[in-house]
Amino acid sequence: MLAIGLMSGTSLDGIDAALIESDGEGEVRPIAFVGTPYSDEDRAVLSAATEIALLFDDPGEHPLIARAEELLTRTHADAVAALLDKAGIEARAVDVIGFHGQTVAHRPDKGWTWQLGDGASLAAATGIDVVADLRVDDVKAGGQGAPLLPAYHAARAAGMEKPVAVLNLGGVGNITYVGEGDELIAFDTGPANGLVDSWVEAESGARYDAGGALAGAGQVDQAVLTAMLDHPFFDLPHPKSLDRHDFTIQPARGLSAADGAATLTAFTAACVAEAIDRLPMRPKRLLVGGGGRHNPVMLAMIGERTGLTAEPSDAIGWDGDALEAEGFAYLAIRSLKGLPITFPGTTGVAAPLTGGTLYRTQRSGLALRVVSA
Repeated sequence: MLAIGLMSGTSLDGIDAALIESDGEGEVRPIAFVGTPYSDEDRAVLSAATEIALLFDDPGEHPLIARAEELLTRTHADAVAALLDKAGIEARAVDVIGFHGQTVAHRPDKGWTWQLGDGASLAAATGIDVVADLRVDDVKAGGQGAPLLPAYHAARAAGMEKPVAVLNLGGVGNITYVGEGDELIAFDTGPANGLVDSWVEAESGARYDAGGALAGAGQVDQAVLTAMLDHPFFDLPHPKSLDRHDFTIQPARGLSAADGAATLTAFTAACVAEAIDRLPMRPKRLLVGGGGRHNPVMLAMIGERTGLTAEPSDAIGWDGDALEAEGFAYLAIRSLKGLPITFPGTTGVAAPLTGGTLYRTQRSGLALRVVSA
């Protein structure tokens, strides 16, 4: 099947759109990818919607949230058009879109997770069936709803010497451990780029620490780092997940811009090291996707703390920018086939579970629940 995957992460830097061909199992062929940055205005709307959503006890309605959802859906439809143009294919050739949407609040401890995005409107705008709401069923069944991409990581890692770990450094970090046989473990490691981005934006107005230059010019404050690691999240057993806003930059206040960036980058590395220590065996390779792989200071700190080479996934032919979007295309195919997308070892759900809501174009956006076997 041909599938498009769409991802907008908690860093709010833009939309990733990827086209793959896959059977939803062991066969995967990436075809094309485009990344579309958000304008400053769009990013401000999405950021404000996230701040409002965090005040809710469960998903609800608010004029700004409605505006953000319309904006998000429209810009994702534009990303699909750009991807189809780049790939040189027509919409009718694509079987399905996997639409992650924008996470504005993630509260699995309260039994809910909230991703903005109108699947019916996206299906109507693109002329392609859409699978959305991919986290909801898992959370309702008692799972964490995250991470969602271990099945895709395992498919891409087939044939590699095991165990191997795939680390995603987005706004939040998560790790997938692929062992021998069907062993699959995954969980959020802690903040990745999120706190560093917030610090740099507050200190300089820039969106991120380009090349780790600011962190590289600073010194790690060990007292602040130790205090940040004394957080209840690290005492929780895995599988576990978190909201980007579960941690803040407040502990670093009072440090210089460079020292704060260095300390928060070291915190990301320490989170990864703590996660590696939880794995059944030390992985033979640590492959890194997401925006954090472009930060050599962050990768060096991870290497120092884990004793492993933090290897950008591009080194083995995996486009680290496209990896998440490709994964949601893959999950959409699995959802259509009724195959599981979450597992006890990845989200803590009791049994392997499929999920998602299918929005068919020929039914004017009628939502069909994809029920687990």
